[in-house]
Amino acid sequence: MPPKKTRLKPKFSLSWSTESGRGFYYQVIAVLILALVAWYLWSNTSRNLTMMQIRTGFGFLSQSAGFDIGESLFAFAPSDSYLRAFAVGLGNTLRVSVAGIILATILGTLVGIGRLSKNFLLRKLCDGYVETMRNIPLLIQLLAWYLVITQLLPSSHEAIQPLPHVYLSKSGLQLPVPVWSLGWYLSIAGLIAGPVCAWLLYKAARRRQNLTGAAPRVLYPALIIIAALPVAGWLLGGAPTGFDIPEATVFSISGGAALTPEFLALLMGLTISTASYIAEIVRAGIQAVAHGQAEACSSLGLSRAQALRLVILPQAMRVIVPPLTSQYLNLTKNSSLAVTVGYPDIVSIANTSLNQNGQALECISVIMLVYLTISLIIAAFMNWYNRHMALVER
Repeated sequence: MPPKKTRLKPKFSLSWSTESGRGFYYQVIAVLILALVAWYLWSNTSRNLTMMQIRTGFGFLSQSAGFDIGESLFAFAPSDSYLRAFAVGLGNTLRVSVAGIILATILGTLVGIGRLSKNFLLRKLCDGYVETMRNIPLLIQLLAWYLVITQLLPSSHEAIQPLPHVYLSKSGLQLPVPVWSLGWYLSIAGLIAGPVCAWLLYKAARRRQNLTGAAPRVLYPALIIIAALPVAGWLLGGAPTGFDIPEATVFSISGGAALTPEFLALLMGLTISTASYIAEIVRAGIQAVAHGQAEACSSLGLSRAQALRLVILPQAMRVIVPPLTSQYLNLTKNSSLAVTVGYPDIVSIANTSLNQNGQALECISVIMLVYLTISLIIAAFMNWYNRHMALVER
């Protein structure tokens, strides 16, 4: 066999006569121009702010905020700093965004699969849902859900009880919550560790299948792990049984955990609207898989559910994940519409802070930084997942 020819990489040179040298100088010139433009914009803005006697800088973050926040994940008082107020807004934004992403993914996947169902009624209902929700602006949906919750639901003393000790009324949703202790914290840790251990078990089974050709059963062991770890944590923590249960009185409902009408309206609007787009992504991803795959599953005796779970969806994920990432980013950024229903997210609190201290540039910069950071984290995670789900050619 003739020896393989090796291609030599061109040596880097700073000489203008070489292509690599000219490319280097072009990049240096471009960076200098960008730096000059940025310096001009910053200096011009600083000079104008000084002439208008407008304070600049982030020193105000340590000052007392002087306003109250109606809903937060942790305690906040008007005497607390602006920095803590922004932390409350960030927590509220993450709270509704994470819950919305999870619920929209579940609902959108079910509706997307339902659009391909052989059942005529189910298919048409899913079609109607998608076509309706995709064509109504999200802002209108938020206002509609807020109107339904605050106007059409009964008052507190006539609250609906969908489940024992769960109350739904104009005041929101009240439900029992554990009296937090070590056992409950360990149980939550088990809830997080269970799916992780089940995923590791699945990966180990896949590696064994690739090496030996035998397919170990992992479904039931994985379900046992997911169910057993929270119970084990609860038992190790002393098996606490205390619950803070809401109680209905003549004028209100006290005790338990409360989801406010503002949070419910925002969550439902974001979930239902985004799920309609996710449903189309799931439908398109499934239909992108060659029809011969479904025929092969049928010839092997697999049911439609087995074929979808084991063959179709794993191949469709490489088509689904990239546009799904965009929907997650859209949901997170659309949470900024919370101000229309009075939910205190990062935008709402930044607007209140701006009105208090007049430092618009800094408050807007905080908003931009928060959404940029969240979006980059979501994109990085979804890109990692996309690489993990990609088909590897052999």
